[in-house]
Amino acid sequence: MQSARPSPQQQLFPETGACVIYEQPLNERIRCFLRLEYLFQSVAECMQGKTALNARQAVASLIDITDQLTRADIKGDLIKELERHAATLSALRSNPAVNQTTLDNTLSRLDPILSALRSPACQPGQRMRQMELVTQVRQRLAIPGGLCSFDLPAFHFWLSREHAVRVAQLNDWMDDLRVIEEGVEITLKLIRESAVPQKVAASGGFYQQNLDPTSSCQLVRVVLNVEEEVFAEISGGKHRFTVRFIRPADPGSRPQQTSETVHFELQCCGL
Repeated sequence: MQSARPSPQQQLFPETGACVIYEQPLNERIRCFLRLEYLFQSVAECMQGKTALNARQAVASLIDITDQLTRADIKGDLIKELERHAATLSALRSNPAVNQTTLDNTLSRLDPILSALRSPACQPGQRMRQMELVTQVRQRLAIPGGLCSFDLPAFHFWLSREHAVRVAQLNDWMDDLRVIEEGVEITLKLIRESAVPQKVAASGGFYQQNLDPTSSCQLVRVVLNVEEEVFAEISGGKHRFTVRFIRPADPGSRPQQTSETVHFELQCCGL
């Protein structure tokens, strides 16, 4: 398992770092998990801020999370994914090359999450959906400037309260979402750490790789040195994926694929 490389969670709001990580999910389940991870990280970052704007963004991200949970069976998908990971990891108990302490610690994290998700009482997002104030905010979010103080005086009053009061309320709203946050976090962590990094080169800024249809690759990660003046565009499915390295242009021009050879680290992740 990787340990020295900055985690993708840290990269969501980078300040400094030696590399930039680009990720591309290869199925809809991982796509949903990555979006949820981003939203939970956004909530955590905003809750640390003490301004009304931070609190407003935290509420907006929480609403996005609950909306995402209504569009797909996230709870069911998490259960299936965690059960699959637990079975795969349990099969490694007899492998002498595996650190048994790390394995046991990982499995001990999976069990309580699975138990909580399987409980009939587990209804993630239900608490927020029952809040009248949250419902009012949700209805106005799609309107440009719809959260102005004159549109939602009740929300304006809530935003004017002390930081500690707002954070306590946000934590209360998040209470039944924590199991989803933990499940998504450990699922993506295990998938990312399953990869064997490769050093590869993209001639003319283009790289393509075929995938074994029976492989378990769910996520492609491209790691670039920050000194590279290009960004990665990744596309793919279960049969192959491609990476194009694009050189940024002026805001008024369309970026173009670089003609140079780009060296990068490739990670095909799947457990």
